[in-house]
Amino acid sequence: MNGSKAAVRYAKAILSFALEQKTEVHVNNDMLLIVNTINENKELELFINSPVLKSEIKKAALNELFSGKISETSIALINLLIVNKRLSLLKEVAKKYEILFDKLKGIEVAKVTTAIPLTEELSKQVLLKVNEITGKEATIENIVNPEIIGGFILRIGDVQYDASITNKLQKLKRQFESDIAISN
Repeated sequence: MNGSKAAVRYAKAILSFALEQKTEVHVNNDMLLIVNTINENKELELFINSPVLKSEIKKAALNELFSGKISETSIALINLLIVNKRLSLLKEVAKKYEILFDKLKGIEVAKVTTAIPLTEELSKQVLLKVNEITGKEATIENIVNPEIIGGFILRIGDVQYDASITNKLQKLKRQFESDIAISN
């Protein structure tokens, strides 16, 4: 089973358990904290994914790091991933949980691809516009891809708006090729 499918299964299981315990909101906050902590600390990500370090060392370090910050349910998830030798999926499971939680609560996820990370102010502006367009509560997921050069690509569900410089250059190239073909 590939990592993505496994991550979805773990996320569904933890969400189901959290719903039974009526702690799904708290666990969602835990998942946000886990993803942010891992994203902000590349050494932590390397530590978690290291095949050389023993599970006991990882378990002790993660329990110390998150002790008192996340719920027992989320600690149990980390321990389960360690026991099943799937700790490398922790960040992906947390992200999948957030997606499932948002879907459950009717929150739309808008993916904004930019050449550089969005500032907090720009994220707020995009979020307001997405809320206005969809009429639903939404969250922003910023994907950084320097290859788009500038501008942005906004994807909400099945709808995509491409205002990237790369897209504009490709359109311009096609127009030039079309004009050349017509003039010949």
